[in-house]
Amino acid sequence: MAEGRTPSRPLGFLMCTALIVGNTIGVGIFMLPASLAPYGLNALTAWGITAVGCIFVAWVFAGLARSFPQDDGPYAYASRAFGHGVSFVLMWCYWVSTWITNAAIAIAVVGYLGSFFPVLNVNRLLAAVTALALLWLFVLINLRGVRTAAWVQLLSTGLKLLPQIAIIGLGAWFCFTPQPTQVVHVPATPASLSAVIAASTLALFAMLGVESAAMPAGRVADPGRTIPRATFTGTAIVALIYMCISVVPMLLIPQTELATSNAPFADLFARLLGAGSGKLLAAFVVISGLGALNGWTLILGEITVSFAKHGGFPPALGKVNSHGAPLRAFVLTGIAASIMMLLNYDESTAAGFTFLSVVVTAANLPIYIGCAAAVLVLWRRGQIPRPGPRESRWFLAAALALVYCVWVFIGMGAKSFLYALVLGAAGIPVYWWYAHVRRAALAAPAL
Repeated sequence: MAEGRTPSRPLGFLMCTALIVGNTIGVGIFMLPASLAPYGLNALTAWGITAVGCIFVAWVFAGLARSFPQDDGPYAYASRAFGHGVSFVLMWCYWVSTWITNAAIAIAVVGYLGSFFPVLNVNRLLAAVTALALLWLFVLINLRGVRTAAWVQLLSTGLKLLPQIAIIGLGAWFCFTPQPTQVVHVPATPASLSAVIAASTLALFAMLGVESAAMPAGRVADPGRTIPRATFTGTAIVALIYMCISVVPMLLIPQTELATSNAPFADLFARLLGAGSGKLLAAFVVISGLGALNGWTLILGEITVSFAKHGGFPPALGKVNSHGAPLRAFVLTGIAASIMMLLNYDESTAAGFTFLSVVVTAANLPIYIGCAAAVLVLWRRGQIPRPGPRESRWFLAAALALVYCVWVFIGMGAKSFLYALVLGAAGIPVYWWYAHVRRAALAAPAL
């Protein structure tokens, strides 16, 4: 098979890259310009810092995959450095954040579907049922196997890049060609460090997902080579696209108007191309959200299987069906995402999405910090194979990734830190309980 793929390892370079791009470019970026508008051009500096920081984070996962190609992802990497207890807590936070991500994406997609079906904007019950249907649709798709889910991801990623290209092209046309009226509006907010820090924490939410190729490492063909290539390529594509499309509405919509926009890019298209163009963009936002929902569902199944393999969850959750898909894992995480979504499906879709987004960002950082620290710990112990110039650059990148993640955590504030702390603490009783169950099961034959 191409790229040395086998039925048990069907993910090659293109599919892994699509997983990163598809998971990272979801629905958050389509709201982010409004959130960043109060910071003016400080947001561009923030995007630069975020892009570089995420490249360092991506370097961490790429290097771990290259050094330990036999491992099945971050659970194994963290276990090497810190033991099963710490790795369980780190991955528990990430696992919880991922099914919360699916809940947030489903809510946001239904919000954009309201552009085509206005009844969804007024009938909350119908909207909730529609979101549930979308969640479970992608559970069913992933139950057909990782290869089917990967092809869906590849197709949706190609489609979701079209509006990004259109936004960049639109911005270039109006910014660099003579226009009969003034269309460029440079924000007047002065430069400040506090604004850059605040904008950086917001930008990171849109970049979450750079680790996606490493999460299903056990399903990747030639992971020591494929994961690093896909991680760097996918992260660079996303960072470039985000920096370009973020500046377009910032320059073409007055700052005060942009800050109060509920759909910045739809407003941009309507402002420059006419009201009807907003619906076209909404269609692509829906496609983008559905692609992300598919990709994160795939990741959820693989994380749950990894838990089961490493003894964090019952082995039954790691069993697969005739298509090689973990049925019980997908059902469990689908139920969890459904409950979280319904609990936050109140009168304000935006409020529910914003709350879940903050929780997701806070809960993702522990695994970033843990894997960056793992590189330094394993290096200190002499457990990193093939020492050389490339590894030296990797160790430096890991140290800078650690500094970046801690800096973002500080910038997020005490409330977000508390969310992450609570999520991590919630996993400790689960770990202790299942450790007790395992010990009892091992001791039973001796009775």
